[in-house]
Amino acid sequence: MNPTSENRHLGEYLLKELLSENPLTRTWLAEQVSVSRRVLVDELRPDQAHHKDAFLADVRAKAAVEHPLIGSVYEAVDEPDLCFFAHELLPGTTLEDRRKDAQPFKPIRLAHLLRRIADVHLQHETLGQATSPLGLDNIHVDNQGVIRLDNLVVAGTRTPEQTARDIVHLGQSLRALVADGHPGSTRMFTLLGWMRGKGLKAPINWKQVQDYCIQIEQQLAHPLPPTASTRFVIRPRKQPPRTTLAIIAGLVLIAVLAVTLYLRSKPLPPPSRHPLPDAVLIPADTYPTPDGSEEKLKAFRISAHEITIEQYALFLETLNTLAKNRRERFFNHENQPPEKPSHMPDDWAALYAAAKSNGTWSDCPVTLDSPVVGVDWWDGAAYAAWKLARLPTQEEWFAALRKDVAQPASLTPAAWIPVTSETTDRTPQGLIGMAGSVCEWTRLPAINPANPLGKRMWVVIGGSYLKPGTNSLTREWTDNRSLRRPDLGFRVVFDAN
Repeated sequence: MNPTSENRHLGEYLLKELLSENPLTRTWLAEQVSVSRRVLVDELRPDQAHHKDAFLADVRAKAAVEHPLIGSVYEAVDEPDLCFFAHELLPGTTLEDRRKDAQPFKPIRLAHLLRRIADVHLQHETLGQATSPLGLDNIHVDNQGVIRLDNLVVAGTRTPEQTARDIVHLGQSLRALVADGHPGSTRMFTLLGWMRGKGLKAPINWKQVQDYCIQIEQQLAHPLPPTASTRFVIRPRKQPPRTTLAIIAGLVLIAVLAVTLYLRSKPLPPPSRHPLPDAVLIPADTYPTPDGSEEKLKAFRISAHEITIEQYALFLETLNTLAKNRRERFFNHENQPPEKPSHMPDDWAALYAAAKSNGTWSDCPVTLDSPVVGVDWWDGAAYAAWKLARLPTQEEWFAALRKDVAQPASLTPAAWIPVTSETTDRTPQGLIGMAGSVCEWTRLPAINPANPLGKRMWVVIGGSYLKPGTNSLTREWTDNRSLRRPDLGFRVVFDAN
C-alpha cells in the first residue's frame, strides 16, 4: 500500500505515517510527544466501534505478556469515539526483509534465531496464550543480532493447531534464509523439512525444535572431524584399551605439572581495577514521570551503576557471617516469603567463578565489575537494607535519567559489560547503564498504563542486553517479586543527607 500521513494526534501520540490497514484497524508510525520516542499505534477504525470489546480484550492479553524477546505494550486508551493502543517499535530489520533482499543466515546463526523463537512459543504454550499466525514479518533482528518478536497474543485459549500452524509455516518460509554451502546447511534443511512434516506422520513440536537447534549450534560451534557422523544424535565411541588410557593419563599429568611449574615461575599480573564511581546526587525539584505527568521529589543519591557482582558477593559474605549466630535473615524485607531459602542469585557459583577469573558466563564475558543478575526483588531489598539504602521508585529512577537529558531515547544501549568500561550508555550526570546493560527492579508497585483498570504491579525499568526495547524508556510490569532473569539486576538510592 502507499502509506499516507496525517498531522493529527491520538492522545499524546503524533501520527507520522500510516503503515498498514485492514477492515478493523489502522497501524500508524507515531511519536509519543512527552518522551520523544517512536512507537506504533493500532487504532480501531471509527466505523468498527461495535468491535471495541473484542479489540480491548486482545490488548489486555498482549499487555499481560512478560518475555524479553516480545514487544511491549505501552498504553491503551478507551474513550468515546477513540480507541487505540500504543506498542513498541521493534528495532532492526524483519526476516521478511532479509528474504526479499536475498540475505540468508549461516546455519549456526539461523539455528540460534530459530531456538529463540521456540523459547518464546514454549512460554506461550506453558501459559496457554493464544496467538495470531507468526510470519517472517513478525520477527526482527537488530544490528547487534538480537532477535525480537511482535506481540501476537490475542484473547482466547491456545489450541494445538496454533503450534502446528506456526511450525509448519516457518519450516516452509525459513528455507530461503539458509545460506547453502556452509557447514550445517544440510542439517538445517533437514530440520526445516521435519517442521513441515516431511518424512514424519506429524510435524514436530516446539520443544523438539528447540532441542534440535541446540544440537546444531553445539555441533557447529565444536565441529566434528571430517569422518565423524553429522546426525543429530551421535553415538559414543568405543572405549580405547586400558593401556592406551594409562599412557594418555601419564602424558596429561606431565603436561599439567609442567604448566603448573611454569605458571608458578611466571605469575600473570592481575588485571587493573579502577574505583567504582560514587552515587549521583539528584537535587530536590519537580521532575517528569514515566507516565507523562510531573512529581515533586526530595533530594536523593542514586547508584551511578547497577550493583556489581563483587559488591553483591560482599553482601553474601556478611550473611554467611550472620548465619553463625542464626541472624542471616536480619536484612530480609518484612513481607519476604518464609520459604525463600537465601539471597543467592541463580547459578551464583558459576557466575562468581567466571567473574573472578575474567571468564565467560552464559556466553558473555564477565568480571567482578559486571552488574549482578539473577536476583529477585527480595534480594535487591535485602541488599539495600544492608547498605542503609532502598530500591528506587520508578519516579526517582526516571528523574535521575531525565536530569540534563532532553531525549532519553537517544541514549545508546550498552551490552552487559563492566560498569567501569567506556560506554556511550552514560548520562551527563554520570549514570551508567540506564538504556542497556541490565534492567532493574524498582521499589513500589504501579498501574500499567496499558491496563488502567488493572491492579498495581511491580515495575522493572530500563533496557537490557537481552531486551533493549525502547532503551531507557522500557518498562515491564510483574506481580511476581520472586522473578529472576539473566538480564535483571538493580541499583539503590540513598537519602541526600
